[in-house]
Amino acid sequence: MSAPGRPEGECRSAQHEGTPVSATAAEASLGARAAAVPATVVPATPSQPRFAALPPLALYVHVPWCLKKCPYCDFNSHELTGDPQADVYVAALLADLEFALPSIWGRKVVSVFIGGGTPSVFPAAAIDALLAGIRARVPLLPDAEVTLEANPGTFERAKFAGFRAAGVNRLSLGIQSFDAAQLAALGRVHDGDEARRAADAALAIFGNVNFDLMYALPRQTVAAARADLAAALAFGPPHLSFYRLTLEPNTLFHRHPPPLPDDDTAADIEDAVEESLAAAGYGHYETSAHARPGRECRHNLNYWQFGDYLGIGAGAHSKLSFPDRIRRELRHKQPRRYLAQVAAGAPLQESFAVSRDDVGFEFMLNALRLHAGVPAALFAERTGYPLASIARELAAATARGLLDPDPAMLRPTPLGRRFLNDLQTLFLRERTPAGAAADGGGR
Repeated sequence: MSAPGRPEGECRSAQHEGTPVSATAAEASLGARAAAVPATVVPATPSQPRFAALPPLALYVHVPWCLKKCPYCDFNSHELTGDPQADVYVAALLADLEFALPSIWGRKVVSVFIGGGTPSVFPAAAIDALLAGIRARVPLLPDAEVTLEANPGTFERAKFAGFRAAGVNRLSLGIQSFDAAQLAALGRVHDGDEARRAADAALAIFGNVNFDLMYALPRQTVAAARADLAAALAFGPPHLSFYRLTLEPNTLFHRHPPPLPDDDTAADIEDAVEESLAAAGYGHYETSAHARPGRECRHNLNYWQFGDYLGIGAGAHSKLSFPDRIRRELRHKQPRRYLAQVAAGAPLQESFAVSRDDVGFEFMLNALRLHAGVPAALFAERTGYPLASIARELAAATARGLLDPDPAMLRPTPLGRRFLNDLQTLFLRERTPAGAAADGGGR
């Protein structure tokens, strides 16, 4: 999983409710939370944030082409019909980066994620030129995590070795399933044998590898899901991402739905997956992510901890903090339009400031995906506003038993993880005219 707009794991619904914390206890906890915010954080004005230090900065690079558009995919991806002209697109990416430099000048980049689409359709030489161009323009940390998404259908051992030589030190492999029948049902271009060969090579060449897998697939049973997971665990990857198959608007599956498991079966599959991964030594550290200790995805952790990220490429999103504001950006989505707009020096389709009413929801939307939560002090550090600005929402979430009452942490309870969508929605405020952006629309 990568940038904003990437697939998110589904929170299963429960058939029961937990015992809520009393309102009095919630108010006492809230007072303790406010007191726990360090005095060193610069106080915010009523209308705009103030940062003592800017958040960490990551870089996301979007490559919009795939060998074939999958029937469930609602990403900004486009089926490749000829030569992707990788050199032209890489030149545009670097021009886009140069356009953004005034917004990030002097800031160190902690990670790079090259996502798509399927970036592995590009030759290794193009990825080498891209990463060399990035290093020449921004200060990339020496130990930066550099991830590239790859499809087993584009696997060539020499190409994988070329990606590694170019500086990619983490590969995210879009396997989805090792079952040949399921791969056919999902419209994937690879089969089970190709998935196994790509997995073997990825682990041998990179070591640091993520497998993207899906569950609740057409007609999938709990036993079949266990067998698919067992096939993945046999490789011992350091990181696994599991996503429930959902029917998204504007996809072929939404127009022609396949026979999916019912909610109870899907919930049983999810429980079986989590149980097996825990027994195998993987920590379920985020809604859809499981990792060996110390092998969590640093790039995605930066998203979930409300760090900053610059997105370049067709349709890429950005969140950038400045001393007195947080800005979101969206690049033009259609590849041809994007290339033309970059050439004209105007790659942005939208740009707007995040309002005070929205920032609490945006922070909690990300942070509450982490099972361990985040320190309460991180709210002020990453939003520029005091924790008291979401006092009402914190009280409501704690009173309902969805948020841990520990004043030092912002952490979902087991009930909150089960009803994560409900918990996150508590922080969503109605937009007001004063909070509307003058120069762009919503994210």
